[in-house]
Amino acid sequence: MMSARIYRPAKSAMSSGMGKSRQWILEFFPSEARQIDPLMGWTSSRDTQTQVRLRFESREAAVAYAKDHGIDAVVQEPKTRKPNLRAGGYGENFATNRRAPWTH
Repeated sequence: MMSARIYRPAKSAMSSGMGKSRQWILEFFPSEARQIDPLMGWTSSRDTQTQVRLRFESREAAVAYAKDHGIDAVVQEPKTRKPNLRAGGYGENFATNRRAPWTH
């Protein structure tokens, strides 16, 4: 029986936006350990299921897919975070009435 995890990814650390973090992902657990190639030193595996990432619009759709296809899935609930909203927004950086000069 295949096993997988269902989760909603966190936002990218490289941006403040929430792109690609609204969908739910079904990702398979590795069924065998990775091995080191003796010639090149790369890690490899014969397990191709670990390369598969299925995207779903909702948690329920991902769970239903796993149930229909006989996949033993573990659901990881996302950790919510408070939105970072500033009173003046981005334009406040360039306001003329700042108390201190703005520098990089």
